Amino acid sequence: MKTDLILAGVGGQGILTIAATLGMAALNNDFYLKQSEVHGMSQRGGEVQAHLRISDKEIASDLIADKTADLIVSVEPMEGLRYLNYLHDEGWLITNSRPYKNIPNYPDVDALIAEIEKVKNHIVLDADAMAKEIKASRSSNIIVLGAASPFINMDYKLIEEGIRTIFSRKGEDVVNINIKALKIGREFTEKKLNA
Repeated sequence: MKTDLILAGVGGQGILTIAATLGMAALNNDFYLKQSEVHGMSQRGGEVQAHLRISDKEIASDLIADKTADLIVSVEPMEGLRYLNYLHDEGWLITNSRPYKNIPNYPDVDALIAEIEKVKNHIVLDADAMAKEIKASRSSNIIVLGAASPFINMDYKLIEEGIRTIFSRKGEDVVNINIKALKIGREFTEKKLNA
């Protein structure tokens, strides 16, 4: 069992929460875990990316080499495209379709989505709209994680447990809404795969 992920987004979009959730799920179940330093955190709205490696065998390096990542999990479409060089030929790009326009010359969104759709294996979802539907606008990152969960070589229940651990100090309501967000994202991908 092994999954190498690139987590991508913009400062303030919850990349650290995704990493912490998967990290907790891995550690709670005696998997090996390596995570690179999360870059870009010092600036809200700045680019953020991290390498996350999970395995049932020891891991030598925390960095993922070009063309070897199983997944790019992105909460912002432009940031998902930024790291395509890491994705192996059968890897998956999972991204939120809603842009975070943090630069004056942000590319045309339709053009970005067209580029994403050129990737052999991709899932594009409007996680922001889905989060608003369940009255949990701050959970769009967890919806994206849920959409990526079918491609993570880890039992789904372990990811749910990671959420319980990470959010438990915020109360049962916050835990439950994030588990709901995770499920909505997963169901979106499962429906796409079975279409």
